[in-house]
Amino acid sequence: MKKFSPFLLGLSLAVAGSSVAVAQDQSTASVSTPKYLQIIVEYTKPGKGGLAHDKTESAFVQAVTKANFPINYIAFNAMSGKPRAIYLSHFDSFEALEKANKVFEGPAAAEFERLNVADGELLEDSKQLIFSFVPELSYHSRADISHGRFLEARIVHVRPGHGKEFTELVKMWIAAADKVGSSNHWGAYRVEYGDQVGSYVFLTSDNSLDDIDKSNAEEPKFNAVLSESDKVRLRELREAAIDTDRFELYSVNPAQSYVSDEFIKADPDFWKPKAAEAPVAEPRKHK
Repeated sequence: MKKFSPFLLGLSLAVAGSSVAVAQDQSTASVSTPKYLQIIVEYTKPGKGGLAHDKTESAFVQAVTKANFPINYIAFNAMSGKPRAIYLSHFDSFEALEKANKVFEGPAAAEFERLNVADGELLEDSKQLIFSFVPELSYHSRADISHGRFLEARIVHVRPGHGKEFTELVKMWIAAADKVGSSNHWGAYRVEYGDQVGSYVFLTSDNSLDDIDKSNAEEPKFNAVLSESDKVRLRELREAAIDTDRFELYSVNPAQSYVSDEFIKADPDFWKPKAAEAPVAEPRKHK
């Protein structure tokens, strides 16, 4: 997500810009987004990320594929903060989640336990969080993220009793984004389980890091459309509503992702690259 000019005190809930024109984006009213988002965070030990973690997680992907696990997920590696991997998945009901998790209780339970133990040797800590989608605080959420390569996240905690001010704050920024024809887009999610009540995460998928530069370049447009009274009100709302916030950046890790056939067909070279063939050795010549 972006931190715009200092007078906004980091207000912007706009994450990275789209490489597609806003007119080609789908509004939140027309995008069918699953109701819940699950985020699993794995903090890797020093030197235990990279290929070592790819190996254990790839084995897990093979296992859930074989078991026909019905919920797909995308893996990301942190480019900011502590070394960690996060896994994002969506579902429409807790009943659906319960049914999906039956896979881990069946005949494959022993295999999954073995894989979890092997993966656990690489981790310092882990946690699981569940969020619900908040359409009224989202902006031009993307329906297709199969070409996304990076993820920006703004994690915000709202002061108890100040949800109304927070909603007004976000909606003022959405109105400003509409005025400037911004390329920004994000999905808003409110925590339900696993973190402090009042926590929100605003997510966007970037096709490239250049999307961040494009979004940052829009700052003068926002300065132009916001009146002095708007700026004062934004400062007041932020001070009243937001307790803490931070920004994080991640890159997609296809080796650890369990994606649908539609994702793979959209970009097979990225999601399921073919293994490079070993060079054929020339026959030794005898003198």
